[in-house]
Amino acid sequence: MASAAEQLAANLSLGVLSKATELKKRIWFTLGALIVYRIGTYIPLPGVDANAMTEMLQQHSGGILGMFDMFTGGALRRMTVFALNIMPYISASIIVQLMTAAIPSWEQLKKEGEQGRKKLNQYTRYLTVFIAMFQSYGIAVGLEGMRGTFGPAVIEPGFFFRFTCVVTLVGGTMFLMWLGEQITARGVGNGTSLIIMSGIVANLPTALASLLELGRTGALSPFFILGFIVLAVATIAFIVFVERAQRRIPVQYPKRQVGNRMFGGDSTHMPLKINTSGVIPPIFASSILLIPATIAGFASGAPGWLQFISQELSHGQPLYLALYAAMIIFFSYFYTAVVFNPEETADNLKKYGGFVPGVRPGTNTAQYFDTILSRLTTIGALYLC
Repeated sequence: MASAAEQLAANLSLGVLSKATELKKRIWFTLGALIVYRIGTYIPLPGVDANAMTEMLQQHSGGILGMFDMFTGGALRRMTVFALNIMPYISASIIVQLMTAAIPSWEQLKKEGEQGRKKLNQYTRYLTVFIAMFQSYGIAVGLEGMRGTFGPAVIEPGFFFRFTCVVTLVGGTMFLMWLGEQITARGVGNGTSLIIMSGIVANLPTALASLLELGRTGALSPFFILGFIVLAVATIAFIVFVERAQRRIPVQYPKRQVGNRMFGGDSTHMPLKINTSGVIPPIFASSILLIPATIAGFASGAPGWLQFISQELSHGQPLYLALYAAMIIFFSYFYTAVVFNPEETADNLKKYGGFVPGVRPGTNTAQYFDTILSRLTTIGALYLC
C-alpha cells in the first residue's frame, strides 16, 4: 500500500513538474517573440531620413496618425519596417468575419470545422496582403512629398524607393502576422493581442517619465500629478468592471426519466456581456478613418478638398469625433449580430429541452434574447465611444 501511494505521489509530482516546465517554455517563448517585435520597431525603413520623418510626424502627433503610432509602439513615428504593425491583419480579420455573415458560402465554410476555418484564414491572409500593399504604397507616395527643416523625408525618391517601401512594409506585416500565430500556438495568450498590447505599453514608461519630469521642474503641481494617477487607476477599474459585467439569463432543463432514474432538472444561466464586440469596433473604425487621413495628410501640394479632409479628420475635430462615434456604434451592433445569433441560440435551447422561465421556447425566446442583447449593445457601444 505504501509503495502504491509513493508511486502515485511520484507520478503527481512528475505531472506537476512537466506542466510547470511546459508553462515556463511558453512564457520564455512569448517574451522572446515580443523582444523580436520590439527590436523590429527600431529597424529603419530603407531610403528614409529618420530625423526628417520624426520631425514631420511630431506635427501630427495629436491627430489620427499619432493615435495609429500609439498602436505601433512608435514604429510609425520612427518609420521602421514594422510601421504598419499588425493592423492590416486585424482589419482583414474583421472584414472576413463580417463577410462571413453576409455571404452564405462563407458562412457554410465556418460550419465545416477545421477545413473551413483554414479556408477562411487563407482568405484573411490574401486580404491582409492587399490592405498592406494599399497602405504601404500610400505611405511611400506620401513620404516622397514630405519636407521639413532637415530636408526631404526620402533620400532618393522614385520607383525603386516605392517598390522597396511596399515590399518592406508588407513583409513586416506578414512577419508580425506569422509571429502572432506562433505566440498563440507555442506561447501564452493570443499573439495578436499581445503584440498590440506591447506596442501600447511600450509608450507608458516614456509618458510617465515626462509627467514626473514636468512635476520636478514645477510645470505641473504635485496635486495635478496625484489627481492624474488617481484618475488613471479609476479609469482602469471602471474598464475592468464593464468588461467583466454580464447579464445572466436563467435557463432551466426539465426532468426526464430514463428507466428507474431521473435526469435533468438542472438550473443554469446564460451570460451575456455588456461589451460583446470587444475592441473590434474602435480598431476597425480607426482603420477606416486612417485611409483618407493618410492620403490627405501625406499629400504634398494637395488641393483644397484634400486639405479640408486632413484638417477635419484630425484627432479631436467635430467631424472626426462624429464619424468615429457613429462607426463604433454601427460596428458594435453589426459585430454583435455576427458573434451571437438569437435565433440559433433559441433553437439549440429548444432542441436540448432548455427554456427561459416565463418565456415560450422558440421564436419568443429568440425575441427575448434579441431585446436584451440590443439593450446591452447600446450600453457597450456608448462605453466604447
